[in-house]
Amino acid sequence: MRTFLARLLINSAGLWAATEWVTGVSIDPGLGTLIFVAFIFGLINALIKPIVQFLSFPLIFLTLGLFTLVINTLMFMLTDWMLDAFHVTGFEAAFWGALVVSLVSWLLSMIFDEKKTKKNDD
Repeated sequence: MRTFLARLLINSAGLWAATEWVTGVSIDPGLGTLIFVAFIFGLINALIKPIVQFLSFPLIFLTLGLFTLVINTLMFMLTDWMLDAFHVTGFEAAFWGALVVSLVSWLLSMIFDEKKTKKNDD
């Protein structure tokens, strides 16, 4: 449960950063709304993204993994399509928003995993 909550908060931070730094990405006001959008975004990434990656493996292989950026963008746009509280103005905004969310999530995951491993080493 702790891991789930940590992932939810990390996704929320990434989505918040995307709304602040990327023109064309916005979430309706409210912390609850942000967390709900992060939850749905996480579900999409956990359930739908692996299927899309499996089916598009030849493209991912041919582009040396760069097609994964397109898949991330499509998952971002799917979240926009599913939720009225999340707004993305187009493919470019979705691309940059997904990139920001990925980078912020990766960075925060590295920070919290590092603290966890240091704690276990003591």
